[in-house]
Amino acid sequence: MYYPVMGGVMKKQVGEVKAVDGISFEIGEGETLGLVGESGCGKSTLGKSIVRLLKPTSGSITFQGHDISNYSEMKLRPLRRDLQMVFQDPSESLNSKMTVSELLSEPFIIHKTCSARERAEKVNYLLDKVGLPRKAASKYAFEFSGGQRQRIGIARALAVQPKLMVLDEPVSALDVSVQAQVLNLLMELQEEFKMSYLFIAHNLSVVKHISDRVAVMYLGKIVEQASSEAIYSAPKHAYTKALIQSIPNPDPRARSKRVLIDGDVPTPLDPPKGSAFGYRINHPSYEETIGLDMTPVEISPNHYVAPDPCCVDNLDALLPKGEKVASEE
Repeated sequence: MYYPVMGGVMKKQVGEVKAVDGISFEIGEGETLGLVGESGCGKSTLGKSIVRLLKPTSGSITFQGHDISNYSEMKLRPLRRDLQMVFQDPSESLNSKMTVSELLSEPFIIHKTCSARERAEKVNYLLDKVGLPRKAASKYAFEFSGGQRQRIGIARALAVQPKLMVLDEPVSALDVSVQAQVLNLLMELQEEFKMSYLFIAHNLSVVKHISDRVAVMYLGKIVEQASSEAIYSAPKHAYTKALIQSIPNPDPRARSKRVLIDGDVPTPLDPPKGSAFGYRINHPSYEETIGLDMTPVEISPNHYVAPDPCCVDNLDALLPKGEKVASEE
């Protein structure tokens, strides 16, 4: 997903921001894939592209065997029921002029899935599912706390019983105690409705709690992807290691050695020609990575990592037998 940069008197395109650049992954039925990375690495752009709130510059989005990346709005309409998104800030994503009943009834009206008489019952059912009192239906979203508003957002996405739900940092703005409640709610709903989740977050401890697999994203690219257990117990990429070691330890007596990441994140407007993370930390092997193909490779069953000499120790030993890091043509 590239964004054009316009400039000059004639407002011509003078560049492009490579928000998401050459990534690939799958999400299975009933599975949760956690997507982590620093702010600005392209996580939210990726989520919006998958549900087609954004039209990707190139590539394909295959949903249940159909490439939906070039679907028109009319062709996408029936698919909107199966692809839903919960946004980071419920106060921005919920219309403050609509009551909760109107907010939750809207998906039924748009998709014409039930009669006007049935809507009230459906609204009560959704409120019950997300743990809100039925009297909340007559109130407005701004009358609720942040955690309650997020529950309303989840209820609205759940209304059409989607098959895939993209959760864009759904608990980052909430208190820790409320985070746990919302996470447990999401896990209960997934178990009941057999939904798949793409769970976007920058808090790795939260992702560990809910995810089956984790993908680590840096400057528009996925640098490592594996099961949640493998990512947290045996990370291979230097960026993944730094993120995991930055997780706060609740034990005040425990001392952990943290890896401090030097430098600043490169701009996606003019990304490095070699290892993006190696460029950031001024790694001595950076020049050797210019022109290398660092598409993630499988180093062990279902564990993929970018073959980056700047970021992966003992790279030759990890690569499949006979495989070497290739230069891009």
